[in-house]
Amino acid sequence: MRASLARTPSVTRTRECIGRRAERREHRRGGQTIPMASTCGEFYRGHETLRVPFTLHAENRERLVHAMRSNGHGAGVIALKGGEQRTRYSTDNEPLFRQESYFHWAFGIAEGDCLGAIDIASGKCTAFIPRLPEEYAIWMGAIETTESFGARYGIDEVKYTDEIETWLAARKDTVYVLQGKNSDSGSMTEPVATPAGTFLMVDAEALFPIITELRTVKTKAEQKVLAYASAMSSRAHVEVIKSIKHGKMEYELESLFKHYCYSRGGMRNESYTSICAAGKNGATLHYGHAGAPNATEIKDGDFVLMDMGAEYHCYAADITTTVPCGGKFSADQKIIYEGVLAAHQAALAALKPGVSWTELQKLAERHILQALVAGGWLVGDVDEMHAKRVSATFMPHGLGHLLGIDTHDVGGYGLPGLPERSSEPGLKNCRTARVMQEGNAMTIEPGCYFIDILLDKALADDNIKHYFVADRVNACRNMGGVRLEDNVVVTADGCVSWTNVPRTVADVEAVMAGAPWP
Repeated sequence: MRASLARTPSVTRTRECIGRRAERREHRRGGQTIPMASTCGEFYRGHETLRVPFTLHAENRERLVHAMRSNGHGAGVIALKGGEQRTRYSTDNEPLFRQESYFHWAFGIAEGDCLGAIDIASGKCTAFIPRLPEEYAIWMGAIETTESFGARYGIDEVKYTDEIETWLAARKDTVYVLQGKNSDSGSMTEPVATPAGTFLMVDAEALFPIITELRTVKTKAEQKVLAYASAMSSRAHVEVIKSIKHGKMEYELESLFKHYCYSRGGMRNESYTSICAAGKNGATLHYGHAGAPNATEIKDGDFVLMDMGAEYHCYAADITTTVPCGGKFSADQKIIYEGVLAAHQAALAALKPGVSWTELQKLAERHILQALVAGGWLVGDVDEMHAKRVSATFMPHGLGHLLGIDTHDVGGYGLPGLPERSSEPGLKNCRTARVMQEGNAMTIEPGCYFIDILLDKALADDNIKHYFVADRVNACRNMGGVRLEDNVVVTADGCVSWTNVPRTVADVEAVMAGAPWP
């Protein structure tokens, strides 16, 4: 069945949205109304927030056109489907819309229910926007003309979504639609539906690997936005760290982080649901979900693991800090923390073009094993333990992931020439096995956790249980875990971290005692 291409928001739906406005907003300062930068070709949220010119997306379109031509697709049109504004279940409640990521990469359009096309031969782009009913203006704001919409986003031509079938049917060459699987979620992209009953040639294979590979290498303009998102998220982490004390609830940390990022950085959306895990909760890798909603009271001596990031213009930050409530590391906490920090620093030092991500993972694991041996949790030869994947008991996740418009950005696996996913414990959870290249934006996030189910399995496994000092391990089951995560970009001869938070034990304790940072 072919879905309809045109989707016009209903009058009923817009009527119920009183109080909401479209993404084109105005900022009030000192009683004066100042138009936001949506009217002048850039994304901007006032005050000291970053100005992002929409030429960022024009450059991405140019890269895509060049790559398509270089891969033997010199004629035709690329057609992309934007995200749809949807309601929550059967209600009229509309969650805040966030654009589909491939569409955002190419066009930067904030509004929902749009489509886009790029002519490969000429490079000319066309956006298709909903033909809004007159009543929209009452509830949602003035209806923008196609001309002003095009000028705002730097789009060559703007038409309505109810015109795209005719527009595509008139083409005499191939339409390239986006169809492929996300290697993190396993979900398929949603291609633009093409008109039935025509002689239109549709290619659903060529576009996905090309545009996905392009997204893995960030332009200088994209790097600037990612650096801003990381800088503001770093500052928010520091504010949260300073606020931690006995008796606070985990959700208070989440609340402060979100408030700082939005009020100081213009960052309305989180990159993902914040993880604020005190004590044993830190051993739940994706704590903070609806069933475990950052709702535990923090106690003196708890390790507090905070994995929080906000996004700006849909570009994400993803930062993790771990600190002790009370401001002082216990002896055991210090050993584990410094072991993870050693892994973190070793990975940063080794990251450069040509390095295999899998080898970086193994490097980080080795440092964590060495710390566990030094602290008396493990005994035996580190090389043997490493070969038998003992490290996966304490660090079951990957070292990090690609970062960009999605927190777990696309391109980890499944593209031509990429290594396959490992089947070994720990390594199978790496979100990529790529060989690094300049312009890759990555997270570096080694961790060490005392996870009951994994410890129980290890202590019962005849192949590895002799490496574990059971009494020592069992005594630390309530410690939770440590994760330290930076956002970095691979440069020509190394990498640069965009993250600026206290990392050493001395710096963490100083900041928690009131010292300024940086």
